Formats: sequence, structure tokens, C-alpha cells
Amino acid sequence: MSSRADSRTRRGRRLLMLLVVLFLVVAAGAGGYYLLSRSQATPGGAEQARFAPVQRGDIEDLVTATGTLQPRDYVDVGAQVSGQLKKIHVEIGSEVKAGDLLAEIDPTVFRAKVDGNRAQLLNQRSQLEDRKAQLKLAQLNFNRQKNLLKENATTEEAYQSAEANLQSTLAQIDVIKAQIQQTESTLRADEASLSYTNIYAPMTGTVVSITARQGQTLNANQQAPIILRIADLSVMTVQTQVSEADVGRLRLGMDAYFTTLGSQTRRWEGQLRKIEPTPTVQNNVVLYNALFDVPNPNQTLMTQMTAQVFFIVASAKDALLIPVSAVTPVSAPNGAARAPSSTAPESGERRPGGRGLRKGTVKLRMADGAVVERTVTLGVGNRIQVQVLEGVSEGEQVQLNTRPNNARPGGNNRSGMPPMPPRI
Repeated sequence: MSSRADSRTRRGRRLLMLLVVLFLVVAAGAGGYYLLSRSQATPGGAEQARFAPVQRGDIEDLVTATGTLQPRDYVDVGAQVSGQLKKIHVEIGSEVKAGDLLAEIDPTVFRAKVDGNRAQLLNQRSQLEDRKAQLKLAQLNFNRQKNLLKENATTEEAYQSAEANLQSTLAQIDVIKAQIQQTESTLRADEASLSYTNIYAPMTGTVVSITARQGQTLNANQQAPIILRIADLSVMTVQTQVSEADVGRLRLGMDAYFTTLGSQTRRWEGQLRKIEPTPTVQNNVVLYNALFDVPNPNQTLMTQMTAQVFFIVASAKDALLIPVSAVTPVSAPNGAARAPSSTAPESGERRPGGRGLRKGTVKLRMADGAVVERTVTLGVGNRIQVQVLEGVSEGEQVQLNTRPNNARPGGNNRSGMPPMPPRI
């Protein structure tokens, strides 16, 4: 009985100790939660505020898109006649000049046609000479009958027969002349077809693709079969697809640049040349093609490369910059919130005109530690920073808002891309 009592006593002590430990854990957790909630309940306190300095730098308001690279000038070389592709004199990557021989089609049939037409032409010209000799005889006979008729030394029937023979000979000569013209025309066409069996380069460039094979039979009756493509790779065109939400911000002649997957630290720059009016629709998204050209003297850029494109809507050099999160929008007179604009006009900066300057407020930390609110005039902005035209000085400390503003003070960069690499 005594051992059973001792066992129950030990179990009771263990249970009591377990309850005490559990109570202490719950109390510590509740205390930590209370302290954390109090610290989060006072984000405006000076001890919780975060600040960033006003800095100088360059800023760009960008429209981003993706695109592909294509040669600006290229031509698909095809066959104008049917036949077996006898020889291809180039390969992919070959540099060619205008007039170089690219390929040959078996000329046997076309040469036979040319030879036959030439023989027929010789035959017709011989017939013409024979008719001309008969014309002289018919002319002499007609003149003789005409003189005899004046002397009543021949019959009217003989005179009329000589005249008819003369007219018939003249008509036969005209027929042969027409046949000669027809044969000459056919001969020229056959000679052209024979010349088409040799395919020459229509431009100077690089052979970028070959779609036919040596020995293949080409059929040009329906359409000209493509043999190869020649492209001038010294200038490339960037074909960019811009969403309908952003295409309205583009304008012809605006600066643009892009990076490639293989060289993300390098920029290639150009100017917007064309916006095609007809869109393409992909997965219910309306996209417009925007084109600009870039020089490619070393042929570093290649066909079908993917480009991350940036159109510069506005930019500022050596500007006062603050983080976007430091700006609070100022309400417009009509009560609507006016977010800082990235396209406010200012001389010496690339931006479209027609919009007024935008205002915002920031909180500055003074030298004595006090925080004051100040109204600022804003310029170019993006997702990260915004330019301040008036209201702050370099080196001042602006307070960062802990809660994001509903308005987006930056530009129209919808891609979420990180800051772009520097120009080199």
C-alpha cells in the first residue's frame, strides 16, 4: 500500500510541474505578442520611422515590352523556272555580293527550246529571202504585162493574173515577217528562261537560310519556290509588341534601347521608326508592333534574338531623387487624388508637354530631430524613385511611408523590371 501511495505522489508532482511549465510558456508568448502589437500600433513614432536621403542621379520613365530582332533589309531568293536544282554554290553564313552566282537549275530542256526556236527563225528568214526573190520576179512580170496591155499586145486576163501574183507575193512576205516576229518573241522568252537557270544574288549580304536541297526538283508553275534568304545584317530591326495600354505613350522618333538575354549589361540604342496600325491579338491581349533600327557593324546581334525593350517616355539628368514610398499624393481641387506625374514638362528634359506640374507631400527630418511636412513639385518618376523639382535639397532626409500609397507616383513601367544597366 505504501508503494502505491508513493507512486501516485510522484505522478502528481510531475503533472504539477508540467502545468507550471505550460503556464510559463503561454505567459511568455502572450507578453511577446503584446509588446509586438504595441510596437506596430505606433508606426509614426520617431523610433520606428525610416528615412532616406535626397540624392542626385539620372532617372527615366519607361515603357517596357519584349521584341525580336530581324534584319532590316532581306530578300527571299526563289526559282523562276521549274527543274532540278543542279548545284548550290553557297552555304548558310556565306557572304555574297550582288550578282554572285548562287545556284544552278538543270538547263537541258531550256537550252533545247532555245536551239529549236533559233533554227525555226533561220528557216523563216530563209523563206523571207525566197519570197523577196519571187517578189522581184512578180514585179517584173506585172510591169511587162502592164506595158504590153498599153500596146494591146497581151490580154486583160494575163495582166490581171500578173497583178494578183504580185499582191499574193507581197502578202506572203508580210506573213513571213509576222512569223519571224513571233518566233523572235518566243526565242527571247526561252532565252530568258534559260538565263533563269542561273540564280544570282539580287543584293549584297549574308546567306541566313537555305530551304532547298541540291538535286531537288523545283516546281515554279504555281508559285516561285524559295531557295535561300539573303539579309543585310549591318542594320537590325527590333520588332516590339507593345500593349494597347502603353502604345498611346509612344511617339515616332522617341529614344529607345534594348538588352538581350546574352548581354543584359549592354544597351543597344535607336529611335522609334514606325508603329503599325493593325494589332495582333494573343490570348485576348491586344498588341501593336513598334519598330526601330539599330546598327550592327560587328554582327553581334543575330536574327530572332529576344530583346527586352525600353522606350524612354521622359528622362532627367542630375536630378534630385527620392524614393517613391516617401511621397504622399496631394488631393486635387475637385477632391480626386493627384498622383505625382512622370511626364511633367520641364525644359531640357525629354517628356511630352501638355500636362501640369504635379504636387505631393513628404516628411523631412530636421537637424534637431523634428519631422516636418513639406509640399514638393514632382517630375519624372518610375517604380522606385521620383524626381523632385522643388521643395527639398540634396542631403535632406525624407521619411519613408510604411504603408504604400494607392496612387503610383512613378512612370508607366508595368513590367516590374529591376533598374536597368548603364549605357556603355
